[in-house]
Amino acid sequence: MNESVRAIRIVASIVLLCAFGTAPHAAGAPAAATPGGVTPQPSAPAGASPRLILLGPGDSVSMQVYGQPNMNTTVYVGDDGTIRVPLAGAVKVSGMTPVQAAQVVEMAYKDGGFLNDPHVSIGVVESRSQRVSVLGEVRVPGRYPVDPNTTIFDLLAQAGGAMETAADFVYLMRPDGKGSTTRTTVNLKGFSNKDEKADALPTQMVKGGDEIYVPRAEQFYIYGEVMQPNMYRVEPGMTVIQAIARAGGITPRGTERRVQIKRLGKDKQYVVMHAKPGDLVQADDVIRVSQSIF
Repeated sequence: MNESVRAIRIVASIVLLCAFGTAPHAAGAPAAATPGGVTPQPSAPAGASPRLILLGPGDSVSMQVYGQPNMNTTVYVGDDGTIRVPLAGAVKVSGMTPVQAAQVVEMAYKDGGFLNDPHVSIGVVESRSQRVSVLGEVRVPGRYPVDPNTTIFDLLAQAGGAMETAADFVYLMRPDGKGSTTRTTVNLKGFSNKDEKADALPTQMVKGGDEIYVPRAEQFYIYGEVMQPNMYRVEPGMTVIQAIARAGGITPRGTERRVQIKRLGKDKQYVVMHAKPGDLVQADDVIRVSQSIF
């Protein structure tokens, strides 16, 4: 009886081994390892292009060597693009992702004969090389750190937001790597109108070395018999009567029938013209509301 049970168990084991042990590609089975001992990872979907942060001079990175806690350290990327690795010395990592840098350090340990099978991880503590300049009509101009997910809106928020004098668009300047700079107009409202798309959206990602310039909005000046004479921004499609309303309206002594616009002509000479309530306001117009003659 014992021999029969033993025989049944052997047969069952052979059946299970054939069903699972010889089918490495079955569901749940691990993928085969390459000769180097690295398990291949699934390839990224077609068209995917994840944005990764690249190391550069001034970045602070942490390095951990598994099983070697005495070799764990935090170092800076030098001006020459290298980090000082315990035992292995200077290793160039500039322009690499943290994962690529870790692989280079592992190779340095292997080639130097310091470790047989090192496993290194590198993380960014503080990124100083990946910064973007924000200039123009913002409350706190300066250079701000970015990561792969930072957008134009994020940077404007870091700079304290756009001022009231700012335009509804910004310029995104980006080095093309050939000594020149490309400039893209980014409409902060996302779309210039219902049918026409802006050149770029404010949710567009930025990267180190970019520059964002917030220009001053087009403005007009209004004075005379209005409640709040001052300089104001020109809104799209703004008319003379809307400009008067923006200035608080006409005083009891004024009249909308006596409004003049002083405008710079094509020959760079100012021209004074009578303005109707429905006339469009242009940049740098000087509007005067006169007293009623009655």
